[in-house]
Amino acid sequence: MQQMYDVLIIGSGPGGVGAAIESKVLGLEKILVIEKGDNHSQTIRKFYKDNKRVDKDYQGQEVEIKGNVQFLDGTKESTLDYFDQLIDNEEIDVVFNSEVEKVEKQEGYFLVTTAKATYKAQNVIIAIGKMGKPNKPSYKIPPSIRQKVNFNLERCTHGEKILVVGGGDSASEYAVYLAKENTVTLNYRKKEFTRLNSINAKEIADANGEERLRLRMGRNILSLENESGAVKVNYDDGYSVVYDRIIYAIGGTTPVEFLKKCGVALDEGKQPIIDENFETNNKGMYIVGDLAVDSGGSIAIALNHAFHAITHILGKK
Repeated sequence: MQQMYDVLIIGSGPGGVGAAIESKVLGLEKILVIEKGDNHSQTIRKFYKDNKRVDKDYQGQEVEIKGNVQFLDGTKESTLDYFDQLIDNEEIDVVFNSEVEKVEKQEGYFLVTTAKATYKAQNVIIAIGKMGKPNKPSYKIPPSIRQKVNFNLERCTHGEKILVVGGGDSASEYAVYLAKENTVTLNYRKKEFTRLNSINAKEIADANGEERLRLRMGRNILSLENESGAVKVNYDDGYSVVYDRIIYAIGGTTPVEFLKKCGVALDEGKQPIIDENFETNNKGMYIVGDLAVDSGGSIAIALNHAFHAITHILGKK
């Protein structure tokens, strides 16, 4: 606790890694990253299927990279390799398997508390993203079948009858990927997809047309039940279907309680209030990445957030 860090970064996704790299390159010396998982980029590792395309201009958002991290189009694997190299080359100090519980403003610095240690920092950057807290359905998930309910591709095996729920790119990619070796149904509450990129829209249409997966559109799920250890899904059209597994890909949510413990002011929609420098009402505390945008962000956008936050910190010195 004797060390005073110039900047402490919570989360080691693209925004967090970007903030650490910009700090080092632009002249800050005492930098620490705290990550609750066992490696960096947990969202990419858990929620991206193998060999998934990772585009700089995600969903057509053309982004000019402002800082020193020159991110380009690639795949899940090449992106993880690139961030590995950045962390290693700049010798970034990362504490893994350590979750921040709260951040308190002291006289001239922040006190950052985890279950294992307490740290001092002059500036704090929150870069945890929304997928650390995936959205869950409004209806109850019976405890007896929770091992059959996923929010990513973990625990999926071959030869299962799987229901994927969601209408975005992740849901469509999961469905097409799993349909190679499983019987898959994709359920979306609307009658048409409205958020898919062109490539995923074509792949879903092709897979449906070739009867490699089934689309169940315009139907809501009312409830789940345990039927002999499998998942019985009750739909609002009166039909019930039993699946081996159900995967929800319905986005993530803002970690409201954590932000409150950090002293961050929220707007009426429970989104953090930040200024043009990504600084919160708690001066010296910044938010970058998914939490800093209303709709879906991208890796390139998160990197630019990090660059602007660090340059603002340096400008105050």
